[in-house]
Amino acid sequence: MADSRLSGGWAEQRALRLLSSRGWRLRSRNWRCRWGELDLLVEKGDRLLLVEVKGRRSGIDGWGVAALQRGKRQRLERAWQCWLLAHPQELERPVELVYALVPLPPRRGAVRWIRAGF
Repeated sequence: MADSRLSGGWAEQRALRLLSSRGWRLRSRNWRCRWGELDLLVEKGDRLLLVEVKGRRSGIDGWGVAALQRGKRQRLERAWQCWLLAHPQELERPVELVYALVPLPPRRGAVRWIRAGF
């Protein structure tokens, strides 16, 4: 479990560095409620980007695509609604959900970004 947390933290940090280099600013990291967790929430101008990060050591499951199933998406949507209840001033801001599939060491390669909408 500790190894997967370290790997997950490393993957999140890599995704965040890439986003920061493109002008996105961290708003929240690993925000939790009873319904789930939001890995990264970043902002740029009036836009919010909700990023679900998946770190993978191999490509056997499509680099994490298999982990983006319906149940995970429903947990993300519930956690997002919970975040909005805690931050009602953000209700009108546009938000986009993306998945960041990050190859973990010793693998190399680019982060794969998959757009999803709520």
